[in-house]
Amino acid sequence: MRRSEGWGSKTSWFYYDEQASHNSVQYRRGAPASSAIRGASVDRRGYLPSDLGAEEVIRKLLSHIPPGQFFRYLLVGIWNTGFGYGTFVLFTYLLSRRWPQYGYIPGSILSSLVSITVAFLGYKWFVFKTQGNYWREWLRCVAVYGSNIAIGTVLLPCVVYAIRHATAIDGKAPYVAAALMMGFNTIYNFLGHRKFSFRVQQPPV
Repeated sequence: MRRSEGWGSKTSWFYYDEQASHNSVQYRRGAPASSAIRGASVDRRGYLPSDLGAEEVIRKLLSHIPPGQFFRYLLVGIWNTGFGYGTFVLFTYLLSRRWPQYGYIPGSILSSLVSITVAFLGYKWFVFKTQGNYWREWLRCVAVYGSNIAIGTVLLPCVVYAIRHATAIDGKAPYVAAALMMGFNTIYNFLGHRKFSFRVQQPPV
């Protein structure tokens, strides 16, 4: 919506007149501000609630993401990505000597458990800095990662489908979708660990 420049005065510059015959919205001069919009409230700055929706959602989301803590979280995540890949290579190499064709399967499971545990310690000591409750917080950390995997398994085909039908990208759509999902996964895991895995119980007042 275009912001009105005289909204706070007795008479507004514009008011909405919804015509029943079509869906467009026309503007006319001279209506009092109190009757500017039929059936909808207007912000003091002259915005409709729908104009404030996206801004409000982003503001509330950012209020749950402290910049310093999120930056430390990214550092731990970047380091752990390299560490996790290194442990996968190591376990796969060792186990493939016994099971040449399938050693990568148990290697993947073992490396995931080790990398999740190392990430958990990094988050606990360096990012969220909680005290005690190692076992409970580790289980919660695994639950957050598990739920993220489940959600990603469902969302990824939907994102691939949307990319293929909304753009000219076809064969590379899964790679683009996975890159987009990385942003979602980062925010989801951070909020999950902050609000659930390492949530600090406030003492009763």
